[in-house]
Amino acid sequence: MTTLKSKLQEDLNAAIKERDELRSSTLRLTLAAITKEEVAGKEKRELSDDEVQRVITREAKKRREAAEAFAQGGRPEQSEREKAEGEVLAQYLPKQLSDEELNAIVAQAVEKARAAGAEGPRAMGAVMKIVNPKVAGQAEGGRVAAVVKKLLAG
Repeated sequence: MTTLKSKLQEDLNAAIKERDELRSSTLRLTLAAITKEEVAGKEKRELSDDEVQRVITREAKKRREAAEAFAQGGRPEQSEREKAEGEVLAQYLPKQLSDEELNAIVAQAVEKARAAGAEGPRAMGAVMKIVNPKVAGQAEGGRVAAVVKKLLAG
């Protein structure tokens, strides 16, 4: 069992003992998503810590989107629940980059791409190829893309 997955399992056991319903249900759902990912495909396999982290990131994103949808649908109590679940999952993810840090990384990548001759719409793909490995897990793709578009336009 990977270290991140075993940490989730240990924290789930602790949450159950403490009767922390929110934390235990969130961790159960996340572990279920990890198990589903492990058995997807032709044969069962053990996920690496990076793959487990991607599953947690995906689950956290689902919680954020659900919280927004519930808030717009006039269900604030359900929205708060989803936000709380997202905060539980955020504890297992790397610290997100600040706007300033992300802007600096993207600005360097834009300069590199322009130096390599990328211009216009094709520059977007070139810049994203440079930026994505640097910010993996630390910034959401949509947020990165928005900053890239802004800096390419400016």
